[in-house]
Amino acid sequence: MPKIALQLSAIDVKRLNTPGWHAVGGVAGLLLQVRESADARPSLTKSWVLRTMIGKSRQVIGLGPYPQVGLSEAREKAARTLSEIQSGIDPKSQRKANRSALISAAARAKTFEECASAYLKSHAKSFRSQKAFKQWLSTFETYVYPFIGRMTVNDIGMRDILNIFQQDIVNKETGKSEGDFWHSRTVTAERLLGRVRAVLDFAIVNEYRSGTNPATWKGYLDTVLPPPRKISKEEHHPALPYDELGGFMAKLRSNESISALALEFLILTAVRSGSVRKATWSEINLRDKLWIIPAEHTKTNNEHRVPLCTQAIAVLKKTRAIAVSDIVFPSPKGKALSDMALSELIRGMRERGELEADAVPHGFRSTFRDWAAEQTSFTEEIRKVASGHTVGNAVDRAYQRTDLLDKRRQLMSMWGAFSEKPSLSRPQKVTSRRRTK
Repeated sequence: MPKIALQLSAIDVKRLNTPGWHAVGGVAGLLLQVRESADARPSLTKSWVLRTMIGKSRQVIGLGPYPQVGLSEAREKAARTLSEIQSGIDPKSQRKANRSALISAAARAKTFEECASAYLKSHAKSFRSQKAFKQWLSTFETYVYPFIGRMTVNDIGMRDILNIFQQDIVNKETGKSEGDFWHSRTVTAERLLGRVRAVLDFAIVNEYRSGTNPATWKGYLDTVLPPPRKISKEEHHPALPYDELGGFMAKLRSNESISALALEFLILTAVRSGSVRKATWSEINLRDKLWIIPAEHTKTNNEHRVPLCTQAIAVLKKTRAIAVSDIVFPSPKGKALSDMALSELIRGMRERGELEADAVPHGFRSTFRDWAAEQTSFTEEIRKVASGHTVGNAVDRAYQRTDLLDKRRQLMSMWGAFSEKPSLSRPQKVTSRRRTK
């Protein structure tokens, strides 16, 4: 052990201005290091060090700068460090471990908003569209971030999750309460719960959080919140009765706008509006009367082949004659029609008295399904595939590779012909035709 030097006073230490190592006494090995700075204007810097033996080697341990660390504090630090060394603790190794722990803890202290942003970034390519991506972000900003956005994910508990779904929803137009989120907007709330759970699972996997996911439904939230199916009523899209289709189609065909042609094509193919609006000429095979919708343009993320009836081909020939881009039904700017274009068209027809029933574009899929179920003898499987639904479980789909195109071609041909008939006074039974060899 080094010898204990003569104890200097605080005034003595302040007067030490000669570069070098100066023993200050009080604790063996405690020194004040004085150095000339390398700045343009010469000056002195001072710091405390403890020079002592650790094992078989002499070590120099920094105790802080002077005068930020005063003489008495430096002696206390030196004495404590020597005590730790005598107990078998290596101060330098301990400091490295503590620093590493602090850095690690800071890295793990992620807020929910930070985790949500990271989750959305890593899953950006898995979203069907930019609109779906924005919906996630919008619901987080509206309902979640005000409650737990700035909380670290490790501190979020079930009570915090319940606060989100029990928040009061106020109608922006009336200013009146609609009740809590879970009961008043059940469909949105249930969907959002899955999104919150996904982000917290992401946090657990990345070790930003430990323990159970507080957004877990079974055994946790279901003990407090009622099941969504018991409080939400299934809402169906308003649909035109199929026996009124003929009259409606006659009025629709008198409209020569791109939106009207797009709606007619939607009705004749029984697909979703997004697929029609995004359709490109590269997807259309007029010779084979076939429309191949790529996976990225379908809700099921599966390619869908659509047989085109004579009436649908006639619509395509009209749009082909005025084509200005690869988009089949382009907007005035040559881009895909907006999701409101077809809705606005129907709203206008209703206001002009051209449509008496309450209907929306998506509802025509129900019109087709009702007609096919009640007026033809095609099986449910064929009717579902015709409207782009996934049929059967994974095992069924693995063994049945056909999409029943030939039978669906018959069905869609009958549907096209039906669209040209006057509105029925009452439904008449239509039977599917047998194929002739």
